[in-house]
Amino acid sequence: MKKHNYSLLPHNSFGFDIEADTFVDYSTEAELIDFLRHNNADDTPLLHIGGGNNLLFTGDFAGTVLHSSIKDISVTDETDDSITLRVGSGVVFDDLCRYTVEHNIGGLENLSLIPSEVGAAAIQNIGAYGTEIKDLITKVDTIEIATGKRRTFTAAECMYGYRNSIFKTALAGQYIVVYVGICLTKNPKPNIEYAALRNELADNKEPSIYDVRQAVIHIRNAKLPDPKVLGNAGSFFKNPYCTRSYYEDLRRKYCDIPHYDISEEEVKIPAAYLIERCGFKGIRYGNVGAYDKQPLVLVNYGGATPDEVIALADNIEKSVLSEFGISLEREVIYV
Repeated sequence: MKKHNYSLLPHNSFGFDIEADTFVDYSTEAELIDFLRHNNADDTPLLHIGGGNNLLFTGDFAGTVLHSSIKDISVTDETDDSITLRVGSGVVFDDLCRYTVEHNIGGLENLSLIPSEVGAAAIQNIGAYGTEIKDLITKVDTIEIATGKRRTFTAAECMYGYRNSIFKTALAGQYIVVYVGICLTKNPKPNIEYAALRNELADNKEPSIYDVRQAVIHIRNAKLPDPKVLGNAGSFFKNPYCTRSYYEDLRRKYCDIPHYDISEEEVKIPAAYLIERCGFKGIRYGNVGAYDKQPLVLVNYGGATPDEVIALADNIEKSVLSEFGISLEREVIYV
């Protein structure tokens, strides 16, 4: 499907009614390859999107926006203990989570309700409640934009890191994900290491992966705004890392500052704590603000412009740097 002067309102969770010169939605690899080989010869800007849940469009897009509707799921390998799925990049990630839980296949339940599509999830390395998708991915099938040729990346070749991959760094904008291989367990053991999950399931002595999924959904619904009600892109900033010695220096001044151990030398500090401590939680500036239940989420109260969101984000970054000496890195991508 190819459309011109297309509104991207359904494709960005901030709820900005901006347009793309051209919008192309494809449902097979062949359709994508055909487009790349015959319709992408000039220098027209090209942007591939998933669900648009981590994008902030700064204005109309003067180029072509591509979107995958490859939605098939198939089994490529199976043993007594594991099953490997080949999942189309256009599958809504939570639909995949629900599918696996309903079939008692474990591994994805902690990632329930994350707003993403499978292709974007593999690029972003989504994670929540002690699970990262990188630990389940076996391979990523892609199409090279410049040539229209297929290339498969192993999980190691994807060079995954915290909310990062080679598709966001060295090979950014060079490949389009079409399928993702995901290896899951047929003998699931619920992971409730995170305190929030343990608390939610405190009365359940033997929680199933279905129970974990429901607990995750309840927690996320309780603290995160529905983009259909309040425009937002989820966590706007990444949780910053710092040396343990620097964290200890901070703790002398902020005795309640939380952290998560990454290694003997490195810790992760919740960005939400830093933002709240700087006074932004629940604060509203005109049509934008930091959500009152989770200041890591910047929201559009209605009628906001991209510039208003950017100004708030800049203000938060400057305040956190001034107060804590920590530079926040945006998880949301400006387009």
